[in-house]
Amino acid sequence: MTAFREVSETLAAIEREDPRLCAFLDVWRDEALARLPEAARLPLAGLPFAVKGPAGIRSYAARRLIAAGGVPVGSTSVPGPGTYWKTWGLGAHGRTVNPWRPDRTPGGSSAGSAVAVAAGLVPLATGSDGAGSVRIPAAWCGVFGLKTTNGLLPSPDRSGLASAGVLTRTAAEARTYLAHVLDGYEPAAAELPLTAAHSTGLGFADVDPEVAAVVRDAVRRLVAAGVVRLADGGCALLDPGATWQAVRDGRAEPRPDAIRRENDRRLDAFFAATPLLLTPVTPNRPHGHDGPGALYSTSLTWAFNLSGHPAASVPAGFTPDGCPVGLHLVARRGADAQLLAMACAVEEALGPVRL
Repeated sequence: MTAFREVSETLAAIEREDPRLCAFLDVWRDEALARLPEAARLPLAGLPFAVKGPAGIRSYAARRLIAAGGVPVGSTSVPGPGTYWKTWGLGAHGRTVNPWRPDRTPGGSSAGSAVAVAAGLVPLATGSDGAGSVRIPAAWCGVFGLKTTNGLLPSPDRSGLASAGVLTRTAAEARTYLAHVLDGYEPAAAELPLTAAHSTGLGFADVDPEVAAVVRDAVRRLVAAGVVRLADGGCALLDPGATWQAVRDGRAEPRPDAIRRENDRRLDAFFAATPLLLTPVTPNRPHGHDGPGALYSTSLTWAFNLSGHPAASVPAGFTPDGCPVGLHLVARRGADAQLLAMACAVEEALGPVRL
């Protein structure tokens, strides 16, 4: 497919489907077509992609993708004003809907990026993850999402909690992102079986039994396929919620600081012996558009924004009511290429996830 045809078909699909999905804030039709002659001669050869939110086009990752010949086609929805927990999206046509269950939220804050990828509108969309903002929508929309090691790529977040990320249809497609935004990236190979530990709630989170069952079944299949070998023990952490809030608010408090130090100690000890941690991405399934109530969809993700570890969401299956569930993969700090290789092996063993 020529670059012109691919970008034209992408723009046509967005025009056709976005009034229903509300995944985009802006679509840059004229700008995208104008970029094509130069982009077609570069390594990405005019690959269409979307960027997260109004400022996404200025992100480091977007600039690197454009320099390599990627063509940004639009900015995707993020939470609108007044959304306390950022698991919503508000696009140009209204609230962003989950493509599997339109009565449910897609997750956030990279809401539109996940929906655009899940609906096949773009093959790749940028995101950022400060508490789970890439991994949660990836899990709830049934796509792959990667949070890079904190500090690996430039981020405007002064708290140090947020890191750059990407959403793609498969883990293998995320290699395109790392190859062009990360200097010195070298693809890694996964040595099978992967030594891993499985923890349902990291020692503190209450997980929806049906979500937990989907993840347990995915882990069981990985073990049966010879892709994963479960290590003895698990990984129990202290609840990081208050610590995350204190860091985000810029408050120095003795107890949260102590919790962070203790969790870092436990994670360092864990990853010194075990290269991969497996959990559900969220303790809950996608909630309705009226909000999550008292549930924290970030319970299992924000620990790794505090610790800085790279983490990914791989589609694991569906709850009985048709909600996607993500399998959370966490690796050592700086092991982004290795994590991506492990995610590819996991994804291949689990096969396409169908409702």
